Amino acid sequence: MTSLDKPTEDTEQHDSRAVTEAALFEAFGGLRGMVETVLPGLLFVTIYTINKDLHMSAIAALAVSLLLVVVRLVMRDTVKHAFSGVFGVAFGVVFAMMTGNAKDFYLPGMLYTLGLGLAYIITTLCGVPLIGLILGPVFKENLSWRTRNPGRKKAYAKASYAWGAILLAKCAILFPLYWWADTTQFGWVLIALKIPPFLLAVWLTWVFLAKAPAPIDVFAEMEAAEKAEEERKAAARSAE
Repeated sequence: MTSLDKPTEDTEQHDSRAVTEAALFEAFGGLRGMVETVLPGLLFVTIYTINKDLHMSAIAALAVSLLLVVVRLVMRDTVKHAFSGVFGVAFGVVFAMMTGNAKDFYLPGMLYTLGLGLAYIITTLCGVPLIGLILGPVFKENLSWRTRNPGRKKAYAKASYAWGAILLAKCAILFPLYWWADTTQFGWVLIALKIPPFLLAVWLTWVFLAKAPAPIDVFAEMEAAEKAEEERKAAARSAE
């Protein structure tokens, strides 16, 4: 490597990390997505701590979830994170109302976390790490990493194992507390465990992908192939 090569490589590495950061921000919703994830549950446990009113707590949580969707729609922003929050809160409200136990508001989310943690591990063991399926379209590489980019597949596998381990560790804490702690204590512990494990998983994903080979832009390849085909046809017509 010459002294002239190093700045170019440093620039490429910086660009790769910037692309990775942007993709992770888009995929996981960034700061706004975290707020939309935490706010309904925070409102629920706050109101329930104050007055122990299940109905009021549930209605408030569902109302703020719907409000977040409306705000997204008014701003013409992507609504996938807000909509997922609404569905999660709605299931929690239904469970809690059916059983009359405020703690059951959190049960659907816990079961989802458990299932997602297992999915990260199982899909990776099957050779199709879930984080790659999630981020592949964001990086415009789709599934090209499976057969054409082994270094990137390895990074996705490491990231998926990290997500699975973190989510299952979170479940190992929450499920015993679901049975032993009262609703207020459990609710505050769950809120405290919302963001830190998520940030750890995202950071580890960034670390693994920042060191991985660059994604193969299959969309650019298809566009180039289509352009080459059009040029070939144009040349053939000219030759006639």
